[in-house]
Amino acid sequence: MSINSNSIFNNAGRISTAGIASVVGLVILSGVAVTGGASKVLVISWVAFVAMALGAWLGARADETNPYRLVWGYGLASGAMVTSAAMFLVPQAMGLGGQAGAARIGGVGIAAGLVTGYGTHTIGHRLTHVETSFDMTTLAIAAHALSAGLVIGLVYASMPELGILLGLAIVSHKGPAGYAAARRLGRSDKSTTALLLPAAGVGLTAIPSALFPIPESALLNAVVFGFAAGIFLHVAMDFLPNCEAGSEIDEVCELHDHSHDLLDELRTHAVGSTVVGAAVIVLAWVAI
Repeated sequence: MSINSNSIFNNAGRISTAGIASVVGLVILSGVAVTGGASKVLVISWVAFVAMALGAWLGARADETNPYRLVWGYGLASGAMVTSAAMFLVPQAMGLGGQAGAARIGGVGIAAGLVTGYGTHTIGHRLTHVETSFDMTTLAIAAHALSAGLVIGLVYASMPELGILLGLAIVSHKGPAGYAAARRLGRSDKSTTALLLPAAGVGLTAIPSALFPIPESALLNAVVFGFAAGIFLHVAMDFLPNCEAGSEIDEVCELHDHSHDLLDELRTHAVGSTVVGAAVIVLAWVAI
């Protein structure tokens, strides 16, 4: 059956069926999480959903993209994610590897996560140039959300005593990602309600994987934590504000007068926002 340009992913001005179905699925799984005792993953899933949905709502209604808000949104999120992965996941991976008598296995997991993240991102970018009736950018974001949720669920299943701060920092990029994606879809006259799918995506996979029984193996858990650290470090680095020529931020700056001077100024904001994002996680960890 052929799908025309009125696809559920593309339809400007109409509600995405896939998006609504995803929200229904998240609501159903939330009940499962409550009965299964996966309260931390449940909170993380809904924070991710609200952050992306709110970001998309704001992006859909914005007349133009504010470059300062974009840089600070990306910078705060990436700084928080880098710090969280380095503080909570990397030490766990190396420590569990040491318990298993092979400390380097945690490093293998980290490398595997970084390479996998890079590989999927690079191949996924190629798909955005394929002519289909689906919006490939939305599908790429959805795939990222589903895979991130899977890893988050496995991490909390492996070590339930982990604090909720890690998960919240990992999904902190959902707000700016939703905003930027909605702006792109709006410029293409495509429905932003399709972003309900990636908004709910974290919970759709995080909740089932959090309830999945994980063998009590230090070696296996070292690989899981290392792989999670590598994946999230890649995502965090990908969200670092890029103020170079040809970047998304550069495209926004070109809509303003004195774009070159503005781009230079934003470089300072990019560094500052990233430092603040990292500092927030450290201060929250000290306070908790």
